[in-house]
Amino acid sequence: MKTTKSVKPYEVEKKWHIIDADGLVVGRMASIVANILRGKHKTSFTPHVDCGDNVIIINADKVKFTGNKLKDKIYYRHTGYAGGIKGVPAGKILEGRFPERIIEKAIERMIPRGPLGREQMRNLRVFAGTEHPHAAQDPQVLDIGSMNRKNKVGA
Repeated sequence: MKTTKSVKPYEVEKKWHIIDADGLVVGRMASIVANILRGKHKTSFTPHVDCGDNVIIINADKVKFTGNKLKDKIYYRHTGYAGGIKGVPAGKILEGRFPERIIEKAIERMIPRGPLGREQMRNLRVFAGTEHPHAAQDPQVLDIGSMNRKNKVGA
């Protein structure tokens, strides 16, 4: 009889990955990163345990949107007052003070909500430039650009 082994939190081995987001499409990159944060790329994946890896994303201000999303996609927020819904286009956020929020929100919305999802989101670090303070962790470079080109038809 075959049984599935459920990994315990103390048995999880976490690695560090670094991704250069320069020229990558936001949604395609976010879906890959969400799977890495959850740990679905590992054979020891357990849904109720944080078995994902740590991910560092650099050059978050140089991501791309397909089609007319740069001006048509609206990010909504609410001020807390009656009628206080505000909308900002994606292009304005990328040009603004915190362009990394585009990637953070895209990935956050692909992670399950709840305490485990919040714990998995703490393993994500996003930086607008090329500099990051996590060199001591010796992150492995993850080339998502080649993964996207390989999976496309006719590429």
